[in-house]
Amino acid sequence: MDRRGQFAAILALTAAPFCRADGISEGDRSYALSALHASRKQLLDATSGLSRTQWRYKPAPDAWSIAEIVEHLALLEEQFPKILAEAMKTPAAPDRKLKNARAADEKILAMLPDRSRKAQAPEQFKPSGKFKDGPAAVAAFKAARERVLESMRKTQEPLREHFYQHPALGDLDAYQWYLMVAGHTERHVNQMLEVKASPGFPKK
Repeated sequence: MDRRGQFAAILALTAAPFCRADGISEGDRSYALSALHASRKQLLDATSGLSRTQWRYKPAPDAWSIAEIVEHLALLEEQFPKILAEAMKTPAAPDRKLKNARAADEKILAMLPDRSRKAQAPEQFKPSGKFKDGPAAVAAFKAARERVLESMRKTQEPLREHFYQHPALGDLDAYQWYLMVAGHTERHVNQMLEVKASPGFPKK
């Protein structure tokens, strides 16, 4: 290898760490993927083996059925690419990067599943019977979640440097929007478990 080739090789090796530093860390990637996989499994476990009657049961006239809960989740996750794109359009703000980001991440994943904190879904994410039944809603959810997972697997964007307002949680960095998806799913899995535990829930 001539001197020019040696110099190019050295430059490539020394530049690589700086390129990675500008994007997402592998620790962050692994943490988000773990949360996304875990919450997907929780949903699939909670909806496994339900009968048509169980899917459609409502514990109160103004309550959501399990099928409607899954529809709500699918609707939100189908829109996640647009939400993320809006977050990444905001000006990069490296000076706003959280000093103790993991503690903030953990707080999001602890707060969202807490059903004692009530919230109203935006109109666009309210169930309206878009899917023919519960299993169809699950299929849509799984497809949308796979797109979220694939995005997290591949992204090299500086997600920690872009911030976007969440209606309940305030400003989140773009990375934390992935965690919001996971925590939001766990919140509604807890809602499904409440439906299944209600006195009138069909035995089959």
